[in-house]
Amino acid sequence: MFKFLKDVVAGSGSGLKDFPYTIGEPHASAWGSWTHHRGASKDDGSPVSIFSLSGSNPQDRHMVAGRNGVKRLRTVRHPNILSFLHSTEAEVPDGPAIKHTIYIVTEPVTPLSEKIKELNLGGTQRDEYFAWGLHQISKAVSFLNNDCKLVHGNVCLASVVVTQTLDWKLHAFDVLSEFDANNEIAGSPMLQFEWLVGAQYKPLELTKSDWASIRKSPPWAIDSWGLGCLIHELFSGGKLSRTEDLRNIASIPKSLLPDYQKLLSSTPSRRMNPSKLIDNSEFFQNKLVETIQFMEVLNLKDSVEKDSFFRKLPNIAEQLPREIVLKKLLPVLASALEFGSAAAPALTVLLKMGSWLPADQFSTKVLPTIVKLFASNDRAIRVSLLQHIDQFGESLASQTVDEQVFPHVATGFSDTSSLLRELTLKSMLVLAPKLSQRTISGSLLKYLSKLQVDEEPAIRTNTTILLGNISTYMNDGTRKRVLINAFTVRALRDTFPPARAAGTLT
Repeated sequence: MFKFLKDVVAGSGSGLKDFPYTIGEPHASAWGSWTHHRGASKDDGSPVSIFSLSGSNPQDRHMVAGRNGVKRLRTVRHPNILSFLHSTEAEVPDGPAIKHTIYIVTEPVTPLSEKIKELNLGGTQRDEYFAWGLHQISKAVSFLNNDCKLVHGNVCLASVVVTQTLDWKLHAFDVLSEFDANNEIAGSPMLQFEWLVGAQYKPLELTKSDWASIRKSPPWAIDSWGLGCLIHELFSGGKLSRTEDLRNIASIPKSLLPDYQKLLSSTPSRRMNPSKLIDNSEFFQNKLVETIQFMEVLNLKDSVEKDSFFRKLPNIAEQLPREIVLKKLLPVLASALEFGSAAAPALTVLLKMGSWLPADQFSTKVLPTIVKLFASNDRAIRVSLLQHIDQFGESLASQTVDEQVFPHVATGFSDTSSLLRELTLKSMLVLAPKLSQRTISGSLLKYLSKLQVDEEPAIRTNTTILLGNISTYMNDGTRKRVLINAFTVRALRDTFPPARAAGTLT
């Protein structure tokens, strides 16, 4: 049982003294009697979601069911189930009365119904996104039913929330219980809170409280029905008002219709197992689902598969919903590059996606990955970074360039690859303006001095030209000391005519 916190102060919803989170504005909708608030950590301000359930009596049946939901959410972990962070129960003043309130803190999420309206997708893009979401919820339900032998009992639109990366997650665990197939005793605890579920969401056997039939059915029978209800609500664009509406299939996509009908079979034993829906449904075979699935298992793919995938990805990304690309695919791609599971062509895709972001978001969502990549030992990654430096170099902070980027880039000045030496040299047109005087005079000019006698005549020529271009970033003393020698003694004595011409013209 929860510890009651009686030390509260009056105020807006954030009056719990020991509660480490600030409770913000509520969302317009939530499952059952819960209220879904926006929230933030008092420690670092990071966003969270806070669900609250209040009652005048701590033993009220809604409160008892709520505690079951807290216990279940805390103990059941899966990538497609809402991530639990914290919970507590408190006595909160409500005028002259005292309310008993349960709080659950989770990762920040938005009710699915709200997110659908916000995204406002249509046509193929809508169906592809719904397919991805249904794929995730089906995996969560399959995990509960097949792996844990648990029954959620309440799968519907209101029991699904959406993360900041637009992933769908299952929650609302108040009804959840073990699948008790062997206990024939009347009044056993299986689904003891099923009275919370609206009649429109219940299959016939649950409506009739036919527990004998329920126990003889597979563990997924009730939740498969719930998946059918969720599908209907998604594509009809509204909450299910009565069970009979499930027969209206006009809005269900044709590729999903056979599976929809199997989920809603009137015979419980014939209802489709959610695992079969995941593996076999034609509806899930689309560009968005296939792209995300490939990216999530990049480390299992060979170099040929990765190379082919990333060369096609720019065109595919153009066809996918822009917000999903930026909030879902881009973070996955950035992570894959940072941890080495993505090939060099992925950097081109990252920069293309990043170009669709506002400047401030580009700086927070893309640049940190790029800065880390400069430390990579993968020559292909280093070459790609230098080839595209004009796309992001201006966005790099001077201190970041001086302290984190240049020390890694500078290794290319003495690389055995003439291509890498050449690209490193050219990158200084972008990076040199951001370097400190100490770095320019202490490191950069020493490297350029060596490149003026490089074995490649083109590199010698371009080094002289570069020195002229970056001379304005040197102090007077450095210019006088370095440039006269570079343009006369070295350039004019070069055996390569263009190198001598560069010294004269510069």
